[in-house]
Amino acid sequence: MIDFLLNGQPRHCMASPDTSVLELLRDSLGQTGTKEGCASGDCGACTVAIGEAGPDGRLHYHSANACITPAHQLQGRALATVEGLARGNTLHPAQAAMVECHGSQCGFCTPGIVMSLFTLYEDQHADGTTPPAPLTSQRLEAALGGNLCRCTGYRPIRDAALSMGDYPHQRPEWLDLAVDAVPEAAGDRDVAFVQPATLAELIAEREAHPEAPIVAGGTDLWLEVTQRLARFVRVVDVTRVAELKAIEETTLADGREGWWIGGAVTYSRLEPLLAEHYPAFAHLLHRLGSAQVRNRGTLGGNIANASPIGDTPPVLLALGARLWLAGPGEGAGMAERELPLDDVFLGYKKTELREGEVIRAIFLPRPEPSRHLRVWKLSKRREDDISAVLGAFGWRLEDGLLCDVRLAFGGMAATPKRAAAAEAALEGQPPSPAAFQAARLALAEDFQPMSDVRGSAHYRRLCAANLLERLRLVMAQESTDAPREVMLHAYAH
Repeated sequence: MIDFLLNGQPRHCMASPDTSVLELLRDSLGQTGTKEGCASGDCGACTVAIGEAGPDGRLHYHSANACITPAHQLQGRALATVEGLARGNTLHPAQAAMVECHGSQCGFCTPGIVMSLFTLYEDQHADGTTPPAPLTSQRLEAALGGNLCRCTGYRPIRDAALSMGDYPHQRPEWLDLAVDAVPEAAGDRDVAFVQPATLAELIAEREAHPEAPIVAGGTDLWLEVTQRLARFVRVVDVTRVAELKAIEETTLADGREGWWIGGAVTYSRLEPLLAEHYPAFAHLLHRLGSAQVRNRGTLGGNIANASPIGDTPPVLLALGARLWLAGPGEGAGMAERELPLDDVFLGYKKTELREGEVIRAIFLPRPEPSRHLRVWKLSKRREDDISAVLGAFGWRLEDGLLCDVRLAFGGMAATPKRAAAAEAALEGQPPSPAAFQAARLALAEDFQPMSDVRGSAHYRRLCAANLLERLRLVMAQESTDAPREVMLHAYAH
């Protein structure tokens, strides 16, 4: 049984553990305004808004792809769909602006676009009193990057987004209805979709049912259901585990300062920390999926998935990240251990995690003033696309020589991997054309990439070498004290 609010109305629904929010809406509740397009989280036609109580006690809504969001994760939450936004005959500003700006033609994608604009509008008017800040192009791009429209064209949709603030602040009263108003139906909760609240409960469940898949954001796992028609008889949801949602400052035994990022922390929640301390990493997040994906996907899930084209593992390798793992111990206890991320990836989709272990947290070191990071992602389109090649480069410069060089790539091997030979060619050398030429040649020792639909082996080898040359040019440019805006342009695209 799932107990939640749908457009302000209590709902009590039975559903199998592998039911998506989209299936629940269309098949069980008859709410067909939410459309099914790609069924993989790529087109945005199924976008809905999920409300959770924030630290201020208010409901905060985030956009999500209903097709790959497990329905049982709605338990105790509020769900908003396109059917619930109007107040009688008065449209929500997101709807009114789309009408007046002619932002819809065939209309199939329109409900999802309206819901993305709705969450953008609600975020801008979060406290209801302070005038909203002007909507920047970057913020608009981030909000709509996961919504495709084949026939209208994006200019009218952009016009609608920019004009939402011109309409009266009309919104349904139920948007502020407290989540604790969700009445839980009598009877036992469905034990086939397990939602442990503590790490100890999670480890006990993993020990009892090691075959049950773990789900956090569902941005990868739920594709097994929608694309491969897999059926899950039991699922373990980690999004309610308090320890996995924490971000804590820490100092390791070796003296390094930094943060333990809980395995279930979403990209959206992580972004402010990265923007302050690692702008290059934060910029990468803008190209990692879409807002709908970043609101749901987790750092721990991206690592545990062990994809060779995952976006964050190469960056974490370049930063010297560590993992904090937890698993079953002796008796009914729990065993924990740490290991460097360098030792985690063993082969394609294969990691060092033992049976029953979970990623409790990821150590992100505090940046040293002398250390630099650059990250570049190559893909066929800018937003919401999978990497063909991703390069992440960390280094220090001491007395004109490169030190502690870490070069990591995605898309070049069966796992995210550091380029050891290329690193050795640069270590202790000045950032000269000769040193980088040696590093580019050394890449042949580090990688033998494969060809697939995203790029040939030759293309990938050429891209990796060109990224190293780009790194050399950026270093040379920075050494000339070029204006900051020029330097940003060199590594932000």
